[in-house]
Amino acid sequence: MKLLKSKKLRINLIGYGFVLLSVLGIFFFNLGPMISSFYLAFCNYDIITPPKFIGLTNFYSILFNDKIFWRAFVNTVYYVGVSVPLRLFLAFLIAILLNQKIRGMGIYRTIFYLPTVTSGVAMALIWTWVLNPSFGIINMVLNFFGIQGPAWLGDPKWAMPGIILVALWQVGTQVVIFLSGLQNVPIQFYEAAEIDGAGGFKKHLFITIPLISPIFFFNLVIGIIQSFQVFDKVYIMTAGGPANATIVYVMYLYEKAFTWLQMGYGSALAWILFFIIMMLTLLQFRFSKWVYYEGGR
Repeated sequence: MKLLKSKKLRINLIGYGFVLLSVLGIFFFNLGPMISSFYLAFCNYDIITPPKFIGLTNFYSILFNDKIFWRAFVNTVYYVGVSVPLRLFLAFLIAILLNQKIRGMGIYRTIFYLPTVTSGVAMALIWTWVLNPSFGIINMVLNFFGIQGPAWLGDPKWAMPGIILVALWQVGTQVVIFLSGLQNVPIQFYEAAEIDGAGGFKKHLFITIPLISPIFFFNLVIGIIQSFQVFDKVYIMTAGGPANATIVYVMYLYEKAFTWLQMGYGSALAWILFFIIMMLTLLQFRFSKWVYYEGGR
């Protein structure tokens, strides 16, 4: 009995040893900075001088006196509200196409996934050239058909649609998740629907979508969380311009904290974003009755 306990303790210690570095990493590089930023959110701190506690002043200034904050918030909501549904719809369609049993399907799946593993900075630079109003590929194609292309990133009305277009290019992760869900749908359901005379559209509408609704829900939740944190594409392609037309929440947070060294103000912005995302996530779970789980919840 003692031998068994000693062996079990030794196995447990080995397991704890393997996870120790990860736990320490989470504590020092995640939890530690979170606690520190929570304190700094209530301080006036510029890195050079010691933090000075000022209570809720940062939060009051952000919510009631900062017009650029509200511009960044509205731009971010616009980006999330348009890009997330479009990405879901596009990823679902691509997953259906990639779920077909044809020769070379592995190559097609790799091609569609490649943009996801490409560096975000490199992708943003490429799309800056693609959307160039003078020699960009998109405007060249439009001009070929006699259509005057917009200035895209140089036009306040078209800059955010251009950013959203880039976001649609990187749906590989969502495609893979949808594809895994599609491959778990029992083929017997489709066969029964075909006997009843259902076509391809009705089969996907009444069988596929309800059965993979948890996949839709997962991609929706993760998509909203990630979209609220969009930064690299905007920073590289427009730097928030023109005329603050594409300044988004995280970019404004970055400028306040690391350009103007208003670390307390930036920390307050970070915690406001945290509560926004948390509330939206809780609301999604609250109104998730449309999600079907086999065998009940």
